[in-house]
Amino acid sequence: MKASRLLVLGVALATAAGAGYMALNMRRPVTIIEAGNDAPPPQMEIEKVLVASLEIGIGDILEEQMRWQQWPKEAVTEGFITETAEPTAIEDLKGSIARLTIMPGEPVRRNKLIGKDQSFMSSILPSGQRAVAVEIKADTSAGGFVLPNDYVDLIMTRRSTNTAGAESFITETILKNIRVLAIDQFIREDEKTGKSVVGQTATLQLTPQQSEIVTVAQQMADRLALALRSTADATEKVSGEADYLVNGNSKRGTVKMIKSGEVSEVGAKK
Repeated sequence: MKASRLLVLGVALATAAGAGYMALNMRRPVTIIEAGNDAPPPQMEIEKVLVASLEIGIGDILEEQMRWQQWPKEAVTEGFITETAEPTAIEDLKGSIARLTIMPGEPVRRNKLIGKDQSFMSSILPSGQRAVAVEIKADTSAGGFVLPNDYVDLIMTRRSTNTAGAESFITETILKNIRVLAIDQFIREDEKTGKSVVGQTATLQLTPQQSEIVTVAQQMADRLALALRSTADATEKVSGEADYLVNGNSKRGTVKMIKSGEVSEVGAKK
């Protein structure tokens, strides 16, 4: 082979090798390090926060449903329980009762818990409210579909006799948009069956004035019924309650008399 051909072949091979090397380098990422800026980025500070490992429902007793989870320290807010501040919190909180639902992964806060020595019902009552029990049956509680935390109207039915001796029934709504705290001893629907709780007693959340109305109504009524309301009505302002059943709105110097289901006012003796 002539020397000129060997030279041309050698140049071609060298050119191909150089092109392949350049193509390979073009596919690699290029890292640019600026002067004085070659330090690694700062690490995020982490704190361990106590969270729910399972869903904790209202009234559940805390046992093994908690764990420590890493949390960005800058995102830790007031009320979070941290391992640094309370390393024995999991053991300390065992036996406490949840007054509100805590979802999996949600931080456990003390304001959602009730201490071991506290009453559950009194703890879930808002300030100034009362818990009053009312006797019910399936046919007087929306067919048994009234559940704790539902809102209901309380309807009273009673007999009335006119001056001619004819008997009739009077029905009226005496309280509106009342929260149901519990049915019997249940504070939520039956978790095992997923069915409504059919009980004999409904515990209602009432104001002191409403508590008096219900107390009088239970003495007067032949039947008290709960009418289930839509959840959309929970914030509705209530008016037109049966305040006449108690002395709060009566004129001074009078007392309420209940006889044979009839309410009348008589002058109080001085």
